Amino acid sequence: MLTVIRNVTYRRLFAAQIVALIGTGLLTVALGLLAYDLAGSNAGAVLGTALTIKMLAYVGLAPVINALVARWPKKRVLIGADLVRAAMALCLPFITDVWQIYIVIFLLQSASATFTPAFQSLIPTILTDGRDYTRALSLSRLAYDMEALASPAIAALLLTVLSYNNLFLGTVAGFLFSAFMVAITVLPKVRTAEGPTTSLWHRTTLGARMFWRNRRLRSLLALNLVVAAPTALVLVNTVVYVRDVLHRPDTDLALALACFGLGSMLVALTAPRLLEQFGDRAVMLTGAAVIPFVLAGAAALTLLGVPGAGWWLLLGLWFLLGTANSTILTPSARLLRDASTEETRPYLFTAQFSLSHACYILTYPLAGCVGAAAGLGWAAAALTFIAMIGAAGAFLSWPRNRAAASQEADSEERSDEQPAGARAQSRA
Repeated sequence: MLTVIRNVTYRRLFAAQIVALIGTGLLTVALGLLAYDLAGSNAGAVLGTALTIKMLAYVGLAPVINALVARWPKKRVLIGADLVRAAMALCLPFITDVWQIYIVIFLLQSASATFTPAFQSLIPTILTDGRDYTRALSLSRLAYDMEALASPAIAALLLTVLSYNNLFLGTVAGFLFSAFMVAITVLPKVRTAEGPTTSLWHRTTLGARMFWRNRRLRSLLALNLVVAAPTALVLVNTVVYVRDVLHRPDTDLALALACFGLGSMLVALTAPRLLEQFGDRAVMLTGAAVIPFVLAGAAALTLLGVPGAGWWLLLGLWFLLGTANSTILTPSARLLRDASTEETRPYLFTAQFSLSHACYILTYPLAGCVGAAAGLGWAAAALTFIAMIGAAGAFLSWPRNRAAASQEADSEERSDEQPAGARAQSRA
């Protein structure tokens, strides 16, 4: 897996990704403490609003921003987004009112909605070999999982000698380091669509239209919903499972979340071999089949009650959820790469970024509101139902014959890549 690090361009970008992720992790911890300072017992509502703003920026702005910067050099886009993120993070220590948090988070996450899809769409151009690209996806998944484990530990260590406001400076340093690594890296030239400039609406909706017209991508859209269900349950309700249902100490919250991350890391480490042996369809749909059953187990944990063994069952369930989630998340970019050309790749990656986060706008409130109103068991049951719908859609949409699916979408995608005038000329 580490052989891809020999590629100098990828190595520098991967280093930038890791440091920026750690900076983002520090931001999460410091933002929670800042919200508590400003809002006290209402800090949860402040953070919930901030997360909603983040998702709205991802869903609503990502396609528009990508359409606006589509013909700009990738290096300029990446560096500019990093500098905006650093500037916004630098503002956070000076915030004195809650409404200022919302504005800064909106601008920071809008920059992230610019950076992340552009960064992800660039990697297939750097690593043109399919095996190398799969290894890079596994490394990226590992980086996200390691950040989830390492950032809280680093933040806790820093907070023993620094105030939480200084954690924001770590975030600023992470984004500046990312910008520096991009600046010193020679990026490959990415071809943009030739011919007359198409309308902003055409470029904004191109990725979504490609999703709808390709059966494998429609399946990926359903799989995004499957992934959002367990992610919402784990991130929103683990603390309630640990403290209120199982009456465990605070330290066990970290252990439960770690089990979810370890399951994901295990699949990320073995993904290249699994995908080579079984292929994308078998691996990803296996995860989609497993998740509803595991979520049903989480619902039974509270609805039926499992005395004594409940703690160990929770750890096992969270480990399985992390494993199944990673079987879907790790290979998903392979589908985007195969379904796009160099010109359309940024649009497709941006559409995936936006559409996948749209699923969380449904599952996050469902996990929190149903859990608070009716109990964790019914929240897990509702998320099980959501995962079942997504899994059914994925199985029905994904054709067994990969070549047939590619041929089905090819002519329509090529039509979308052309400007309106060129399409009219070709029809004539």
